[in-house]
Amino acid sequence: MALVTALRRLAHVRICEYTRKTAAVTFGARHTSLKSFTTSTQPLRSDNKVTVHFINRDGEKITVKGSPGDSLLDIVINEDLDFDGFGACEGTLACSTCHLIFDEDVYKNLGPVTDEEMDMLDLAYGLTDTSRLGCQICLTKSLEGMVARVPESVADIRQSKDGSS
Repeated sequence: MALVTALRRLAHVRICEYTRKTAAVTFGARHTSLKSFTTSTQPLRSDNKVTVHFINRDGEKITVKGSPGDSLLDIVINEDLDFDGFGACEGTLACSTCHLIFDEDVYKNLGPVTDEEMDMLDLAYGLTDTSRLGCQICLTKSLEGMVARVPESVADIRQSKDGSS
């Protein structure tokens, strides 16, 4: 079982790396006329970031930026967003704690859902027709300005039935 989990995580990392490289090549190809001939290192451009709006369980809108290729779970972790119980399995497709809900138009642009993701989504509280797992959504520039809602509750097997840890 641990081997299957490790292979799933490796496949997800490879997909995110591919997405990141593809975005970088596409961006570079479109902006070749803007390249400088200096040998100095330039800082990361802020326009290469993708803006994501999270709506937390309290209805508060939190706006953050992530790099193309990052998963939504990566952004929550990197930006230290306080979504209780979010990402318990650290993106290994072994839980549904990174369950997010999207608007229909955004959902259509997220790419296909794997059978493994569907299996985990079946365990999520508040499942909708536009639910996905944040660990499986890799950012692209086409997702600029997307809104992701965190469900009101989370299925976290680390908690006992009385809600204590």
